[in-house]
Amino acid sequence: MSGAGSSTYEGFTADERAAMKEHAQEQKKAARRGSRADKAAEAERDVLAKIAEMEGSDRIMAERVHAVVTAGAPCLAPKLWYGMPAYALDGKVVCFFQSAAKFKARYATLGFNDPAQLDDGSMWATAFALTEVTAEVEERIAALVKRAVG
Repeated sequence: MSGAGSSTYEGFTADERAAMKEHAQEQKKAARRGSRADKAAEAERDVLAKIAEMEGSDRIMAERVHAVVTAGAPCLAPKLWYGMPAYALDGKVVCFFQSAAKFKARYATLGFNDPAQLDDGSMWATAFALTEVTAEVEERIAALVKRAVG
């Protein structure tokens, strides 16, 4: 297939490849764990450790998001997903936090995947930029997460 443009596909960026490698390691580590309770406890420890590794405002926002999500939707299980904190229902990631530093972005992201029940007509948001987690933002996150798990 030839195109009019001169740009060529160069594959995944180094950051994207690193995230995929982290995801593969997460999957292998999860498969080696023992009981369901052990897996859940270890997964939460992994999430908290990953948050602790973050720097500055990313860490502060991730800590607040984690607290809001786990309090507002205790049915969601914390786990790592592509090296970032995520929250799953029945093994499927409902929402996740992506630090700004991870992909050298301007802002952190709170994202929602298909299992999130955020449907609103023919079009709705599935990702939200975060620059700060204030009390007002915490309320919005809590409402979104509660709605996501229906």
